[in-house]
Amino acid sequence: MADRGHGDLIQPDLVDQLIDFLAPTVIDLLDRIDGEEFTTVQFIELMQSEPGSAAAYQEALRRWGEDEHRAKMVIHGQVIPGILRRTPLVEWAGYAHGEHDPYAVPAWWTLKSPR
Repeated sequence: MADRGHGDLIQPDLVDQLIDFLAPTVIDLLDRIDGEEFTTVQFIELMQSEPGSAAAYQEALRRWGEDEHRAKMVIHGQVIPGILRRTPLVEWAGYAHGEHDPYAVPAWWTLKSPR
């Protein structure tokens, strides 16, 4: 594995592992979410509001292995959006202009029916 401390910020194998790790948590939340659409920021806030999903989020940050800011950039910008793009439960609805996330570019997601 490449040394993360020397500029190798892209680690596709670890990103895929984190997608596999967090996918069940994300799918569980999507199955229970109310409303028709949400932003990535709102989803991450929901994720952190429940003990089980918050613990999975923290574990994903830990598994990335860099400082918290860089880990959140990966989780917010690659892992969670990657899971959302791959699931048939939602579809990408565009960038969430004006929605603040210091770690990634947030997007709107629309829940598909029926769920």
